[in-house]
Amino acid sequence: MLIIGIDPGISGSICFLKDGRILEVIEMPVMTEGKKNKKQVNGAQIYNEFLKRIDKKDDEIRVVIEQVSAMPGQGVTSMFNFGQSFGILKGICSAMQLPMFFVRPAKWKKYFNLINSQKDASRTRAIEIFPYFSTQLSKKKDSNKADAILIASFYYETHQKED
Repeated sequence: MLIIGIDPGISGSICFLKDGRILEVIEMPVMTEGKKNKKQVNGAQIYNEFLKRIDKKDDEIRVVIEQVSAMPGQGVTSMFNFGQSFGILKGICSAMQLPMFFVRPAKWKKYFNLINSQKDASRTRAIEIFPYFSTQLSKKKDSNKADAILIASFYYETHQKED
């Protein structure tokens, strides 16, 4: 089974997990737009990244996207952009007829004992579970990659019996 775990948003990441093993983790493809060169998710590139890694012989593909929502204190514009990124991901998966599953941050974080922990704790946890991937998670900014890994891993570990 190929599981694609996604931490949505401009600084998010996408993890490709096959049979419980990390194949690859990429940063969210982005592009600049408008006079101010604002970054936004690049839907065409995400589509191409999926095509590169999805083998039609894979009988089971699951896309697991972190279920995001508005948070107090975030600006209207940033929340709109975040929602737009989430919508782009849903649209790509729908167009590609990939089954989508959504998991709230509290659910996967609770599973990995990360509730009320620092942002960087997910990186440490991902390294503990996947030590062979530690060189790819060596920087603090890699916590978004770790989130994508843990989102995919959460689905793999909790849904094996059901699928």
